[in-house]
Amino acid sequence: MREDMYSVEQVADRLDLHVRTVRGYIRSGRLRAVRIGKQYRIAASDLDAFTGQTRAATATGPAEVSSIVQIDGVDRAAADRLGTLVLASANTGHDPAHPLRVQTVHDEERRRMKIIILGDPASTAELLHLLDAVLNADNGLLDREVHDA
Repeated sequence: MREDMYSVEQVADRLDLHVRTVRGYIRSGRLRAVRIGKQYRIAASDLDAFTGQTRAATATGPAEVSSIVQIDGVDRAAADRLGTLVLASANTGHDPAHPLRVQTVHDEERRRMKIIILGDPASTAELLHLLDAVLNADNGLLDREVHDA
């Protein structure tokens, strides 16, 4: 990625200062610049640092959310069904450049399941809404008792 470079004149215009003032800041070390021949060039990041601005959006990249959902009272069969549903949802309909990462763990002894979700906020929220709907619905997916026919 190539960073923008500004001349002393461009910086002076942006800051509404005289060109001599900007050169004075450079000579005193208050404003970092690179000398190319007889002219100075100021990097955008150095100008931002000088003015107290940050470029957080480009420096940090997209946001990521990590969530852990714990569900008690889940037997192996229900954990398998829920895991299949969650993994299928995570692998479909999302941006391939920013995939959701999902891990499921079932503790048979404690009858407890944990679902770990890593991804962008919108996709994670969508998956959490699906989980909420499934866990609060009376659809038989998580029936804890086996019904004889």
